Amino acid sequence: MNALFNHPLRVVLDTDTYNEVDDQFALAHLLLSPDRIQLDAVYAAPFFNNRSTSPADGMERSFEEIHRVLDLVNPAQRPPVFRGSTRWMPDPVIAVSSDAVTDLITRAMAFPENGEKLHVVAIAAATNIASALLIEPRIASRIVVVWLGGHAPSWPHTDEFNLKQDIYAARILLDHDVPLVLVPCNPVCSHMITTVAELEKHLEPHSRLGAYLTQIVRHYGNVSAGWSKVIWDIAATGYLIDQSWIRTVEAPSPVLKDDLTWMTPTPPGRRTIRIAQEVNRNGILTDFFTKAASQPAAQLSQ
Repeated sequence: MNALFNHPLRVVLDTDTYNEVDDQFALAHLLLSPDRIQLDAVYAAPFFNNRSTSPADGMERSFEEIHRVLDLVNPAQRPPVFRGSTRWMPDPVIAVSSDAVTDLITRAMAFPENGEKLHVVAIAAATNIASALLIEPRIASRIVVVWLGGHAPSWPHTDEFNLKQDIYAARILLDHDVPLVLVPCNPVCSHMITTVAELEKHLEPHSRLGAYLTQIVRHYGNVSAGWSKVIWDIAATGYLIDQSWIRTVEAPSPVLKDDLTWMTPTPPGRRTIRIAQEVNRNGILTDFFTKAASQPAAQLSQ
């Protein structure tokens, strides 16, 4: 995990795409970077908030949203999409099976134990990934997980959406021997800020994709002077597209406590993972805007 990546990377994406508006940017960025990324599959992840009625409904809405983004980028060349878990893990040792879990295990086991790795980008609750690791532990030597979840170990708490929805799954990623790149929300991904005005200038006029992404951001919040939106998830996908955009360090994997704080100090004997510390917001968004502008230029029909 220390060396610069040899591109293109083999990647699967696990995403709660309808949860808000940032997963769509991350998915599109991977699809728009075929010289860097071979996106083999996309997995719909569960979520539950005011945009869903249950984890199962959140997963299904995400499944539909994934297809909307694929239609806008390149309908002729699209990776397969699989439905994921419909509920959280009920305890630390019971996996939740799904089509996504089955596909991840099958794909990972096709990779050599010592050689090229399948990169698993997880930008949601870790239910699908953790379930796959429980069902088939041998995939741990064949994959690298890049998970956007929690806050930095130095943060006073780690009360974060992806992490707290399925704490059992989060602990499996943190405690398992699978290679892990942890991309914290605060204070790392929180720098991935944009505004509707920026999107209206650099994204909306140039493609159907740009128009759609601008539209969903515009409708997401109470847009007013000074309002901005964090596009969290594009930091995790950006790490695989160009490793120079994200500064990481090797550190012991943190221990998650029941009160959603990190155990301090970290106990001895924890495995070493990579933890993102800084993100090049300008580099990632400039690259994304440039690539999105190359898409078909018709606006969305009203």
